[in-house]
Amino acid sequence: MTGATGRVGFRLLEQLADAQASATAMVRVEAKAEDLPTGVGHVVATLDAPPPAEVLQTFERVFLLSPVHEGQAELEVSFVDALVAAGHGPHVVKVAVDGFQEPDCEVRFMRNHRLIAAHLDATGLPVTYLAPNSFMENLLSSADTIRNQGTIFAPAGDGRIGFVAAGDVAAVAARALTGIGEQDGIHVLTGPEALSYTDVADRISAVFARQVGYEDVPPDRARETMLADGLPAWQADGVIELFEWIRNGGCDTVTDEVRQTTGEDARPIEDWLSEMRGVFLGPGDVSPPRF
Repeated sequence: MTGATGRVGFRLLEQLADAQASATAMVRVEAKAEDLPTGVGHVVATLDAPPPAEVLQTFERVFLLSPVHEGQAELEVSFVDALVAAGHGPHVVKVAVDGFQEPDCEVRFMRNHRLIAAHLDATGLPVTYLAPNSFMENLLSSADTIRNQGTIFAPAGDGRIGFVAAGDVAAVAARALTGIGEQDGIHVLTGPEALSYTDVADRISAVFARQVGYEDVPPDRARETMLADGLPAWQADGVIELFEWIRNGGCDTVTDEVRQTTGEDARPIEDWLSEMRGVFLGPGDVSPPRF
């Protein structure tokens, strides 16, 4: 599996281990294998320098996930081509993002996944697409301003988002990789409700018993802040596109896919916030998830 040490991948490995399902993680360098759960096998490779065919042929199911960056489509396509060249036709569980399936969505992050999906579909490999809405874990980037200023800053307007916990996405992926539940098609994964950032601030206020507000930031100012913080221009522009999608209702989605697949309700944001209390209220109490 790719993306093994990320926010979804690490939880996925833990769930596969709990299910006593064998798993092999792909890591960029040998040292990263030290971060894997106990008993998980690994290979050292990258998306553009994948394992040799004889290694790929040992895997009947492949989890495909990579970080957001400008070359994401090219890297994942390169890896898919290696799977095809290996000649045994594994089932691919591909993590995309909600909105990639919408032909009119021109957010570059979604467009990248759409390009990858078009290539995957053309190969004839069996594919399960998991399309999570925005992760609850994305709110961790606001931890400092919540803690120090009592405010969430975002250029989201009144747009609503079906925030989903990374652990729920991992739980669905685990079942897809072990052959449990519906396998083909696109599965949009969300939390139990769609929330605006004002709603999120209210939930934080209730869970942490302190007043937290939301300030809608002009997109130009948000972009300047991201660039000043060192975010590459390509990614900063993509975030602005994403928030425009949110403001226009693109992420106002709620599905029951998590429960249908796992038998458990999607995690509510209050539960996730309670677990992350230390991150939001004081540094050092709780380590944030791996990204």
